[in-house]
Amino acid sequence: MTKVKKNFRHELKYYINYFDYEILRRKLEIILSRDKFTGNQNDYHIRSLYYDDLTNTALFEKQSGILERKKYRIRIYNLSDKVIKLEKKSRIGAFINKTSVSLTRSEYDLLKNKEFSFLKNKNNSLCNEFYFDLVSSHYQPTVLVDYLREPFVYDINNIRITFDKSLRTGLYNTELFSKNSTTDVLEEPKLIMEVKFDHFLPDFIRNLIQINASQRYAISKYVICRKYTKNNSWEDN
Repeated sequence: MTKVKKNFRHELKYYINYFDYEILRRKLEIILSRDKFTGNQNDYHIRSLYYDDLTNTALFEKQSGILERKKYRIRIYNLSDKVIKLEKKSRIGAFINKTSVSLTRSEYDLLKNKEFSFLKNKNNSLCNEFYFDLVSSHYQPTVLVDYLREPFVYDINNIRITFDKSLRTGLYNTELFSKNSTTDVLEEPKLIMEVKFDHFLPDFIRNLIQINASQRYAISKYVICRKYTKNNSWEDN
């Protein structure tokens, strides 16, 4: 069985306005490189389909600040089926880990039709774990999350700084390849900046972005989008 190596990373998140974004973007262009997958507009579209169980465990644990938790999602880029990834994002305290495995379009279609058995037959621990949770805990698609990502990268410590713009949700539509319009969930000109790195963030980059600890937020795109389809009062927390 293929076991996925777990590499826990730091992840810092901030709300910023469009004015700060323009300043930071111009600074980062001097020092960091742009991600090789960005298009002519220096960004790409991400769509994630998140799964949760019947009691909304992933949502509740995030809202409650549980230190050890996980979320499953299926992710595509630019609404294409050329790359489809099943991902599990785990958190232990202040550290995050993301494991992923590629799926084919036909495999996604099997998932959509609640035909899960192919997962248990794949030689991959993430697929096997997802199969177990789908069957035993009745995980199911819950919400689509759309946004544009503008990424910058730096090789040392696997540093990645991203600006996520135009955050939208599919509301009750959970069809990954749907062409239907989605709904804005963040007021303009607010954006989300994420800073991810392995061991430490060099001082010259920390000084470059000039963001201190008091400005950090526990931002979850999944939680933001789930609030638009809430069923319980605790989901407002």
